[in-house]
Amino acid sequence: MNVQKVMVIGAGQMGSGIAQVCAMSGYDVKLHDIKQDFLDRGFGIINKNLSRQVDKGRMTETEMVATLNRITPSLDLQNASDVDLVIEAAIENMDIKTKLFAELDQITPQTTILATNTSSLPITEIAAATNRPEKVIGMHFMNPVPVMKLVEIIRGLATCDEVYDVIEDMTKKLSKVPVEVNDFPGFVSNRILMPMINEAIFTVYEGVATPEAIDEVMKLGMNHPMGPLTLADFIGLDTCLYIMETLHEGFGDDKYRPCPLLRKYVKAGWLGKKSGRGFYSYGA
Repeated sequence: MNVQKVMVIGAGQMGSGIAQVCAMSGYDVKLHDIKQDFLDRGFGIINKNLSRQVDKGRMTETEMVATLNRITPSLDLQNASDVDLVIEAAIENMDIKTKLFAELDQITPQTTILATNTSSLPITEIAAATNRPEKVIGMHFMNPVPVMKLVEIIRGLATCDEVYDVIEDMTKKLSKVPVEVNDFPGFVSNRILMPMINEAIFTVYEGVATPEAIDEVMKLGMNHPMGPLTLADFIGLDTCLYIMETLHEGFGDDKYRPCPLLRKYVKAGWLGKKSGRGFYSYGA
């Protein structure tokens, strides 16, 4: 099984990053989304990232042009009909993902591997929407994708060894570090990270300390490069809430109960950096 052509679904921050690193590693990439505006924004992110690499002397102009030429925009899911691998990076919603995978199962060749970049949803349930659960796998990249080395690789209940080996090998070709993780809510990264962020929010909610103080404690005392509340704002508070709800539902354990202040901020539209306000305020 040889991967040469890849479709990345979703041209947001994660999807555009995945498309970029795949193209930089020599893969032919179709970057798919449902609206031209989304694609334009995604290509803008990729252009900006690559231009920065050229400015820093890490890439030549020729290499940048070659990378961009390997990425083709797509507005029609039928364009997946000849790819070897699909990496789905759409919105973190089970209904949307299962519908998408059911469609991809009909469109793509039977040999095509279907991977999801989900950060917390069960791979086994997503795979059950297809007639090829043995070819469905989790490929959880970290944000920002071009910078972060880790990729959590998650087998569903039926994922076969050959598919795992192909994805592990490809991850290494992307200059990433693959780590095998079992199919549990939140996997490893978010099962540990999100409760820490949630607990930091509780310390604000209960008046223990200000967001600034909490972040300073974790940076200076625990050697974290970024405080948990700053990180939450960068991730998006709506995303943090969704993952906490997934953990709470998946495990049925109240230690994963989302903090009421997190819910309040999300309802207020204070989603973090992307909305201009979260635990901190951000300029235009």
